[in-house]
Amino acid sequence: MKFFIDTANLEQIKEANDLGILDGVTTNPSLMAKEGISGTEAILQHYKDICEIVDGAISAEVLSTTYEEMIAEGETLAAIHPNIVVKIPMIKDGVKALKYFSDKGIKTNCTLIFSAGQALLAAKAGASYVSPFLGRLDDISTDSLNLIEEIRLIFDNYGFETEILAASVRHSMHIINCAKIGADVVTCPLPPILSLLKHPLTDSGLEQFIKDSKKLK
Repeated sequence: MKFFIDTANLEQIKEANDLGILDGVTTNPSLMAKEGISGTEAILQHYKDICEIVDGAISAEVLSTTYEEMIAEGETLAAIHPNIVVKIPMIKDGVKALKYFSDKGIKTNCTLIFSAGQALLAAKAGASYVSPFLGRLDDISTDSLNLIEEIRLIFDNYGFETEILAASVRHSMHIINCAKIGADVVTCPLPPILSLLKHPLTDSGLEQFIKDSKKLK
C-alpha cells in the first residue's frame, strides 16, 4: 500500500519523506490556506516546491467547477511537473474532465467520493485515482470502510486500473483497516503515520535493553 501525506506544510512533507516510506502528496484549497498560501502564482510555486521534495504523485486540485475552466486549470497544473496528478471534483463536469485528461495521458485524482457509484463513474471515465473520504462518512454514522470494500470488489470484478486512494484518514486504525481490505493508497496528515511507530511494549522493551546494556560495560 502506498502512503501519501495530506498537507501543504513543507516541513511535514520533508519529515515524512525522510522516513523513507512516502509515495506522494495530496493537497486541497483548505490545506493551502492553512499555510497562508493564496493567489495563483503562489499556489503554483508551492506545488513546484513540493515536487522538488517528493519523487512521487503530487495531487494538485483545480478550483473551478465548470468543464472548460477545469480543463484550462488542469492543463496549467499538469505542466508544472510530470508527477503532478490533477485533482478533479466528483461532479458532472468533473467526470467529463476526467475523460478529457485520460485521453491526453494526464493523470487524475477524482476527489469527494462518497459512494461506490461515484467511484464507478470516475473509473469508467479513466481516473487514475478515486478518493473516498473515510472520516467525513464516519462523522455521519456511515461505515466508511464498507465503501472501500465495495469499491475494491467492483474494481476487481471489471479489472479497472484506477487506484483506491483512501482520504480523510484520521487515525492509525483507519490506515491498518484500509491495508487489510485492499486500498491501494492512504493519504493522511503526519500524526497518524507517526502513530504507527508507537507501541508501549516497544518502549518498555527498549528501556529494558538499554538498562541491561549498561551492565555489560
